Amino acid sequence: MKVPLSFNQEFICGFDRGDQEGPFGPRFHIVHGWRLRGALGGEALRAALLDVVTRHEALRTVIARDEDPPGQQVLAPSPPALEERHLPGLGAAERARAVEDLLIEVESGAVSARRTPLLRAVLARFDDEDALLVLAVHHTAADGWSVRIVVRDLAECYAARRGLGAPPRPVRQYREFAARQRADATGPDGACALEFWRENLRGASAVSVPVDHLKSAGLPESTAIHRFAIGADVVEPALDLARAHHCTPFMVFMAAFKLFLCRREGITDLVVPTFSPGRADEDFHGTVGLFFNYLPVRTDLAGCDSFRDVVERVRRSCLAAYAHDTPFMRVAGVADGLMDRTLEDGRAAWVFQVFPFPHLLDGEEVGGVEFSEVRRRLRSQPLGSDVPNGALWTLNLDPAGDVVAAVQYNSNLFDESTIADAARDYTRILREAVGNPDAPQVRPS
Repeated sequence: MKVPLSFNQEFICGFDRGDQEGPFGPRFHIVHGWRLRGALGGEALRAALLDVVTRHEALRTVIARDEDPPGQQVLAPSPPALEERHLPGLGAAERARAVEDLLIEVESGAVSARRTPLLRAVLARFDDEDALLVLAVHHTAADGWSVRIVVRDLAECYAARRGLGAPPRPVRQYREFAARQRADATGPDGACALEFWRENLRGASAVSVPVDHLKSAGLPESTAIHRFAIGADVVEPALDLARAHHCTPFMVFMAAFKLFLCRREGITDLVVPTFSPGRADEDFHGTVGLFFNYLPVRTDLAGCDSFRDVVERVRRSCLAAYAHDTPFMRVAGVADGLMDRTLEDGRAAWVFQVFPFPHLLDGEEVGGVEFSEVRRRLRSQPLGSDVPNGALWTLNLDPAGDVVAAVQYNSNLFDESTIADAARDYTRILREAVGNPDAPQVRPS
């Protein structure tokens, strides 16, 4: 079955160069891990993985990008790979180390974008009651929200296989979302959104930063991950500030990021891209697929006398952007030159996002097994999931009160020391800003 692409799929096709790199390469994937406690049946788990692949067409859909026009081709279900390992005799600290070792190993590995299903799993058993399940899904098939749907449905299908629950109810498929998205784009709401972006981004240029190694140098493309933490002593006043200004924590952290870029690059008119979930339609909240949308948020910090002013301006610009959320492929059509500077030989884009850790299957028992997502990962790694043309900053709010952060960056463009210094500078600016939000912050360019 071949169906038209969604605008989201068209977006990632825009980075395709027809080779094994980028969004159709083997490392354009999402990797998450869950600690499983309880007696786990391996055969039931294998059967449940096939149930999930059967349930969600996106996990067995390939993008036929060589055809004219490109489309998505839905294939028949087939069992995903499940690799089992046995790691007996490890103490608690050794198990914690093994958990992160395995996550790094899987994230450094491959998932084909051409062979379905676009999912692989690794199960490491520490003993009869303690295991780690790692899922790796190709990013052309799923986003972060989707991977949590996969594990929720996997747990319910596993329970059903064990006779301990009912299988999950049917859901709408991603091809239905693609069809509805294209139909909605031609309606009055779509026209209104485009007019907003035409005016909002007039004359704008997305923030770009200088690279350490020119793209024309032809260094082998690779993505590394720098991880760091932001302490509760910084996060707590940031959350207090968010409450005081009736905004989300994301807006406060984004405000600090824009202040950081303002000082670093010497500009006040800042277009910083982020991602929206792209799931405004509740019909697709349980659907696996590529829903995230690239969202350019423009804020002019000129004349801000304090960090409170910065937060207020970022709040307004975020609310306006989210109120007019529309596929970026359409936005790009009315925002001439928006991304041009990021494509220059000596510059690249930095994208910023903040997530609360989801409570889905966080210590919840299903089918006699307790599922808890692995949240705290602080070890950097030289090879990880790919990002195109620059770096992706991700801050995760941990229920413990701090932030676990990661910067995925093209190591053929940036040195690790550059990214580590930037992370320290951002953290310092955030600390100073939330610690004294009334102090002067924006320095004239």
